[in-house]
Amino acid sequence: MPNPGSPQAMRQTQQAMPAMPKGTMIGMFATLMIMMVVMMFRDPIGQGLNYGLQVIDFNGQWPVFTLIIAGLIMITLSTVIRSLMTDFVSQARNQKIQSEFNKEMRQARLENNLFKLKKLQEEQPKMMAKSMDTSMQMMKVMPITMVVVIPIYAWVYFFLGNTVPEELLTVAMPWGTVGNLRDDVLWFLPIWIVIYTMISLPIGQLENRIVRYFLLKKRLKELDGIENKS
Repeated sequence: MPNPGSPQAMRQTQQAMPAMPKGTMIGMFATLMIMMVVMMFRDPIGQGLNYGLQVIDFNGQWPVFTLIIAGLIMITLSTVIRSLMTDFVSQARNQKIQSEFNKEMRQARLENNLFKLKKLQEEQPKMMAKSMDTSMQMMKVMPITMVVVIPIYAWVYFFLGNTVPEELLTVAMPWGTVGNLRDDVLWFLPIWIVIYTMISLPIGQLENRIVRYFLLKKRLKELDGIENKS
């Protein structure tokens, strides 16, 4: 048996780790296909969505405000879908176990406890399987959320190109003035995507934590009720 931490032990651990499930690959492929289809038909999709979303375009007079509302709609819908399709109890349990395992592994390395390190390395493939299961659940949900997210991006592009007057595409941002909200780029990203993402991400994190807290609390109460009955 090779010593823990040796190259031989590391290779054996890597060989014992589970392969990426087919479901994860299918989820990634489905997400990529959705993005490609939306990019190919971006204009007609944006125009079609405009019949419903034109209520928030304000005739193009407040483009940044419209981006904020569109971001709220996108994040709220994706958060609700993701929350309904995710087992938060199982996810929280796996994260807790993984955190405790990593803590034990670090402690064993600091103490140079080879016996404990060997035992933990034998359990590592099982921990990787749990982590992979959590990732697979997220990948299964991603294509469904992309069906909501990507078309809204298409509508925002349509809105900026067809609704907002040219003179209102110049907006002041904290880092300076954006000359053209639709065409300017920051590094390699269109500036409107940068602004849209800056708006969406913090709101999404907040909504996700709130929804996750209440759903997890509700699920734990249900589990407590089942245990009390039994």
